[in-house]
Amino acid sequence: MIYSRRLTLRELALRLGCRLDGDGSIEIERVATLEAAGPGDLSFLANPKYAPQVATTRAAAVILADNAAPAPCAMLRARDPYLAFATAAAFLSPDDRPAPGVSPAAHVDPGAAIGPGCHIGAFASVGRGAVIGARTIVHPHAVIYAGVTIGDDCVIHAHASIRERCSIGDRVVIQNGAVIGSDGFGFAPRPDGTYQKIPQVAPVVIENDVEIGANTAIDRPAVGETRIQAGTKIDNLVQVAHGVRVGRNVMLAAQVGIAGSTTIGDSSVLGGQVGVAGHLHIGKGTRATAQTGIPNSLPDGAFVSGYPAIDNRDWLKSSVVFKRLPEIRKTLAELEKRLAGVEARLGTGPETPRE
Repeated sequence: MIYSRRLTLRELALRLGCRLDGDGSIEIERVATLEAAGPGDLSFLANPKYAPQVATTRAAAVILADNAAPAPCAMLRARDPYLAFATAAAFLSPDDRPAPGVSPAAHVDPGAAIGPGCHIGAFASVGRGAVIGARTIVHPHAVIYAGVTIGDDCVIHAHASIRERCSIGDRVVIQNGAVIGSDGFGFAPRPDGTYQKIPQVAPVVIENDVEIGANTAIDRPAVGETRIQAGTKIDNLVQVAHGVRVGRNVMLAAQVGIAGSTTIGDSSVLGGQVGVAGHLHIGKGTRATAQTGIPNSLPDGAFVSGYPAIDNRDWLKSSVVFKRLPEIRKTLAELEKRLAGVEARLGTGPETPRE
């Protein structure tokens, strides 16, 4: 459950643009699952799998699709129940925003510029020449290197690091432990088998409305830039290598790895543990299911699975065959044995001389 401020169901219906069926004076305090909800809770049904739970829910109200079967409580009818629920959760969630100001325990270089309404937490560090926009929150122990630019209304969580000269847009959220601008993996082999490090000095650019998950690393390149475009959402433990360009409104699930100089097209969705090789172009709207390995470029709208990545429908068919391989192998061995017997009786086997 998410504990929160209170709104009446009528107020929520107006804010969400939903049709209200039931008592609009009911006060809603929290959002909760159908199973866990109780008095004062708002729940929702988006996945038909959970439809049986609607009949037994103790929620004060449920968000349902226009054509869904009725619930035994007040209802908000929505075209997209999941989106309506997400918006309601934002309205109801508690305001944990810290008060503006710079903690006496923070270190802010005199050459840094801090915008109005910002909060800089204890033991945070803001380097020389850094610029932080209005109302941005920098939580304790976050590190902002020299020359970093951060826009308005961002949230930088504890222990996140933003390296030198990187640029962060407006309304960006960077979760705990994420590193923006870590050195790209660039080394040139020497004749003696050792490696010469290539200085990684170019920036990472994060555009507006991006969210970056905990312990994610986005590397800087030696030349050019690494860029995450507006609206993209990145989960925890994701690796974005040097020189990668991630398009607009892309979704990268946990443990995705993208090798250097690859481009991910707008509105693509890569499931958990997807790996993408370097110097590729992944087309717009691509979908890759969990643990897919992508060694080649893909066209717009591709839907792939497996390694090496193939069309999802072909992969599903192949998966069925794969499970039967021991059985098929046994059957093939028996057929070969029977064929050899037939050939021996007919005198047409490979050991029989031909005229």
